[in-house]
Amino acid sequence: MLKQNMHTTEQLQQILDTAIQNLNLPGYPKQLYDPISYIINLGGKRVRPLLVLMATELFGTDANESVHAAMAIEIFHNFTLVHDDIMDNAPLRRGQATVHEKWSTNVAILSGDVMMVEANKNLAKVNPVFLKDSLDTFNSTAQGVCEGQQLDMEFEGRDDVSIAEYINMIRLKTAVLLGGALKLGAIIAGAPAKDANLIEQFGENIGIAFQLQDDILDVYADPEKFGKQVGGDIIANKKTFLLLKALELAEGDHKATLNTWTNAKAFNAQEKVETVRAIYDTLHIQQIAKEHMNHYRDKALSFFAQINVSDERKASLLTLTHQLMAREY
Repeated sequence: MLKQNMHTTEQLQQILDTAIQNLNLPGYPKQLYDPISYIINLGGKRVRPLLVLMATELFGTDANESVHAAMAIEIFHNFTLVHDDIMDNAPLRRGQATVHEKWSTNVAILSGDVMMVEANKNLAKVNPVFLKDSLDTFNSTAQGVCEGQQLDMEFEGRDDVSIAEYINMIRLKTAVLLGGALKLGAIIAGAPAKDANLIEQFGENIGIAFQLQDDILDVYADPEKFGKQVGGDIIANKKTFLLLKALELAEGDHKATLNTWTNAKAFNAQEKVETVRAIYDTLHIQQIAKEHMNHYRDKALSFFAQINVSDERKASLLTLTHQLMAREY
């Protein structure tokens, strides 16, 4: 299915929007399927399914060939959000009520379960030639995401989490889905195994950089642009790269102050954010986090550079990468 002209990113997003609008879910029982339409139509950037399509076109095949795989990734991603929101007791998702708030926890669990089935049904529509490799990639990706979520929950109750463990957790929870999405697109384009693996490595490393950027933005973003509470991670004692690095480097008074605030049960949220951020500033935590973020970004780009495709074909995926890494919210 080779073709001369690649779609623009906007055209690929249109292909995705059309596929989402045409998602033909059963109408009955209504309470099982309505939450699926609801969460999928809440929007979001749809980066993951877009990566499937872009990877397919990178290797010279029309994106329409991989639209079912892209939908499988999008439905799976939304399934994880439904279940994560239950675990986190989150009231809002993209500014709207979460599924378990709008319906009930039991409905959200069951709807999430059936979303995993719907994701598989979409994947089963992939060209049979590529189906086994696609299934293997999808399954190992999905398993990795579950492992990452489990580790994230375990870390909440531990005070000895290392930076290496944290990086591995975000690799599993967030980054493998970007890598898996890109690899799926490559497989469906019939890319050589070496290139499919390179684009997966590119995705994983960009995913780690992306999460480190999130950690930084949560503390240092412009509140006007951020769209949610700045310092939410600090208030929740979330073991982000910034907190772990600060705990590693802090000594004396700084260490004592950090421990006091992370152990405090009742506190003024604004005061906590300002105090902890001041310690981060003294220890140059933002700079160290940015260096780590750039390390993974550069590592990703070095994998991408090795892919045996023309620079012209690589341009749109590179542009998207730079846009994502330049975001302020």
